Amino acid sequence: MAPTSQLGSGLLVIDKPRGVTSHDVVAAVRSMLHIKRVGHAGTLDPMATGVLIVGFGHATRLLNVIVGHDKTYEATIRLGVATTTDDAEGEPIAVNPLPDCDSIDQAAIEQVIREHFIGVIDQVPSTYSAIKIDGKRAYDLARQGVDVELKARPITVSAFDVLAMRRVPSAAAQPGTATAPHGNLIDLDVRVTCSAGTYIRALGRDLGRELGVGGHLTALRRTRIGNCDVAAPNVIAARAVARSYTDHEGREVTRNKAVFDCDADGLRSYAMPMLETAKAAMPSIAITQAQARDLRFGRRIAAHIDAPTAAYVQASGEVIAILEPAGGTDAGIAKPVAVFPAD
Repeated sequence: MAPTSQLGSGLLVIDKPRGVTSHDVVAAVRSMLHIKRVGHAGTLDPMATGVLIVGFGHATRLLNVIVGHDKTYEATIRLGVATTTDDAEGEPIAVNPLPDCDSIDQAAIEQVIREHFIGVIDQVPSTYSAIKIDGKRAYDLARQGVDVELKARPITVSAFDVLAMRRVPSAAAQPGTATAPHGNLIDLDVRVTCSAGTYIRALGRDLGRELGVGGHLTALRRTRIGNCDVAAPNVIAARAVARSYTDHEGREVTRNKAVFDCDADGLRSYAMPMLETAKAAMPSIAITQAQARDLRFGRRIAAHIDAPTAAYVQASGEVIAILEPAGGTDAGIAKPVAVFPAD
């Protein structure tokens, strides 16, 4: 294996802080490692924290596989108020009649979850999401006042557990807000395990709607993507630091940037090298040097695989290609769909 300082490809599992975008974290990695080819698997909103997987070098080609892995989140849903963005950054939505959370208990909430939010369900993503409509992000269109309509899509929720429930006086939660409801609001701490493409903000919105009181997200933390857990020892935390600068129109602007409390070698020391990254992303098979040569020339090899699989040379640990079943009458034959040059 190449020395840490020479590691040209790898995967970083980063604990993203609140207040920066996923792109801010990618930009910080790109700047520190002086490498252009950096990407991430699965966007987190600025208000969200937790696992953000960032790949650099050839490992970026594995991100499309990793983004499809199931995920676990911990969140706080505030019941009693719906917002324009389905989270705490939006404006409250006035409803009539005003919702009443006082009659709702935890047993009723858990029953609604069991009946409507477990298994394969159809979910309409939040209007303020990163989904593209005619090449433009939905949240950009929504901020411009465009009426955004997103289609429902199937998702799978394998676990939706209520961890804690608290009643919050509405006056304390929404001081001075004319549309604040009477009585109490409810803060619900939950843990959700779900398929890729699930919007936790939309789950909070829809749970509140099903209960008849409205709901939105006030906190969100992603604790796992596939085999990558936020509590693992190889996770590196980023921080959000305010930065002031003058924009091209001469205005003083302050916004957060992501920073790491280490130098470039320190950051690379947290990276999973290509073979470890590939094994975390998908099934893998060991191949011979002769098979590696064939794959690098785009040829097929004999291999029994059922899904995208990483092929690596046993002796060196070098990842050669991503394989897929050849299909058709070529049973037991695999074809390369991505071939990696040597680092």
